[in-house]
Amino acid sequence: ITVGFLSCKDKKDEENPSVTNPSSTADVNNTYGYNVLKKLKGIWNGPVTSTTSLGGYPEWIVDFRPNSENQISAKNELDTLNDIFMSFFIVKYNDKYKVAFRNGGSFGGMKRVSYFLADSVHENGANSFYRFSEIIKGKNRAYTEVIFKPDSLYIKSYTNKYNSQTTSTPHMVWSAKLEDTSSCQPAVSNFNFPKKSETKDFSSILIGQPEAVYYATSGIPAGDPYPENTQPYLGKTTATYSFASMYTVDPTKKVLLIITTQPLFSGFVFNIANLKYRSRYVILSSSSTSFVFNNMHPGTYYYYVLYDNDGNNTFNTGDWVSTANTTFTLAALATTAVNTQINFTIP
Repeated sequence: ITVGFLSCKDKKDEENPSVTNPSSTADVNNTYGYNVLKKLKGIWNGPVTSTTSLGGYPEWIVDFRPNSENQISAKNELDTLNDIFMSFFIVKYNDKYKVAFRNGGSFGGMKRVSYFLADSVHENGANSFYRFSEIIKGKNRAYTEVIFKPDSLYIKSYTNKYNSQTTSTPHMVWSAKLEDTSSCQPAVSNFNFPKKSETKDFSSILIGQPEAVYYATSGIPAGDPYPENTQPYLGKTTATYSFASMYTVDPTKKVLLIITTQPLFSGFVFNIANLKYRSRYVILSSSSTSFVFNNMHPGTYYYYVLYDNDGNNTFNTGDWVSTANTTFTLAALATTAVNTQINFTIP
């Protein structure tokens, strides 16, 4: 994917963006990179390319919503071994307030969490650029560029591959379009989001640590200053499903559990346009009939399951699907459950 920057800038300017020096005064009203919080709101969807073993895929759907007055986040799953939780929030560090970026999750079953701080910002109306560099070692260890155009978001990440290189090289590019802004509005209103207030004080918590990157084979990585299980406002949903008796299941096939914010069906008529309202999804073996969606934003949702006969990860002729618009509502910090049945073969 080729990612442009701002229409008024040339390629050299994109690679070396104008830098606004952060204020030296510890005043939260001068939070560096603050406007990125406003711009991230909504459901975004677009292709990913990467240099990782996961490679690229045509869609990555991210539902960014506030989970406090000064924080916005999104959780995504690919399958049971790969997920990511991204969060942007305000921290105090080295006597300055800046927006921090937390990027962490499971990759092939291994846990990794990294923390970055805004260190380069260029804003020109709807077009803007934000760079977040690893907090302790800086951009030579890892950094992420977040680039906005009027209807587009580009996230480009770089890493020195576990300190095996002297500088960071390309890791991943996501090129997304804004699909929906209605789903995030209840949280925006609830928190009067965003506000210039402190989420976390990192002034002393990172002292003596070699880098702000943490690993674990399971559970919470040791030293993680803001673990997933301490995030405010978010809840948990256990999603289950079954097959109607007419189906004989092939255990080598996959199923997709799909959660949307608007219904996909009117009777047995599929509304393909409403796929833009997908909020969470995961790919499972057809022999797995349950999954727990954690770090989930409160709200009202619709739940569907797709048995993917042709293996292309989308709705096609011959696939089996649940057609009931099964709804559920998740409250703040709550736990809920939802169940549906696969009952229809797509003609």
